[in-house]
Amino acid sequence: MKKFAFLFLLSIFVISCKTQSNIVTSKDEAIKKGIYDTKKTKKSAGKLNYEIVDFATENLGVKYRYGGTTKAGMDCSGLVFTTFKNFNIALPRTSNAMATQGEKIATKKAQVGDLIFFKTNGSRTINHVGIITEISNDEIKFIHSSTQKGVIISSTAEPYYDKSFAQINRVIN
Repeated sequence: MKKFAFLFLLSIFVISCKTQSNIVTSKDEAIKKGIYDTKKTKKSAGKLNYEIVDFATENLGVKYRYGGTTKAGMDCSGLVFTTFKNFNIALPRTSNAMATQGEKIATKKAQVGDLIFFKTNGSRTINHVGIITEISNDEIKFIHSSTQKGVIISSTAEPYYDKSFAQINRVIN
């Protein structure tokens, strides 16, 4: 019975972690599929914002590695930490600590380059972060590192991320 319960919970967890079907493994593929639109990105934010997003998208397809900060593998906060560090913007190393940085802003005021935070898998604390790549109507696309797919672009239109959304912070003025 314990084995059955464990397997049942494990399968629920795996199903709940499903990411979008538009998984891409490179920046070129993301542009081709319309998941990452450089024209929209450049219109909606300042120069530094889209430079940060461009740098982050160079990591599309990098595999997930807990605690990782290199092309050999990175976790969600490692992607954000490394990206912002490249532009001499110091951030803490964990998503929960990053959520205390900058200015918490309303979703309607979000822009490309802002940080988007989540409380995934029923967590009471923030445990996931991404960088906003595009905003279209009520949908926010963001780059992050998924435990299953590595560095990808996902959307708040996906039920998993819609349900676990926590906040948006602006760390670039």
